[in-house]
Amino acid sequence: MLLTAPLITDDSATSPLQWFALRTKSNFERHSRWSLSQKGYETFLPSYTCRRRRWDRSVDLDLPLFPGYVFCRFDFSRRLPILMSPGVVHIVGGSSAPAPVPESEIDVVRAIVDSQLRAEPWPFLEIGQKVTIVGGPLTGAEGILVSAKGRHRLVVSITLLQRSVAAEIEAVWVRPAARSVARAGIQEPLSACGQAAGRR
Repeated sequence: MLLTAPLITDDSATSPLQWFALRTKSNFERHSRWSLSQKGYETFLPSYTCRRRRWDRSVDLDLPLFPGYVFCRFDFSRRLPILMSPGVVHIVGGSSAPAPVPESEIDVVRAIVDSQLRAEPWPFLEIGQKVTIVGGPLTGAEGILVSAKGRHRLVVSITLLQRSVAAEIEAVWVRPAARSVARAGIQEPLSACGQAAGRR
């Protein structure tokens, strides 16, 4: 019996729709997203362009910023069609303990993707110099300021996944956040084009 889901509508009084992170099989992120979108769910699969060297040439690849994960907005109490979608392994946080992703974190990652700034996966950060962006395409976004190879980057995180994304920014766009935390030592990413840490 084929299970399908109706087009999702936001009836927040009875079934509020929240963002959840879905763990997928390796390299199934796009297939899972397509399947969920066909069922009428709102999905988000942020990606970035990475240049990799082949034996005879360099190629540009479009890769997920969070390998092995797709974000989807749905009513957790009606999750069966989600779990039966191709490539979906589980909802991060477990079936008995839903763990939605804050919409504010989704919004900042979406702003980075839409900005066309150079972005890449980054080691997860929780402490450091918190800043607010006051200029450029990310105006209003908050994150952690780091410096690597002479360039400034804004690092934003999906806390649930313990994964971060860094976008290159101009120094003049940055102001300290109202409640900035103490600066901490920041390490360089493990490799260009983001070899991610272990999954949750």
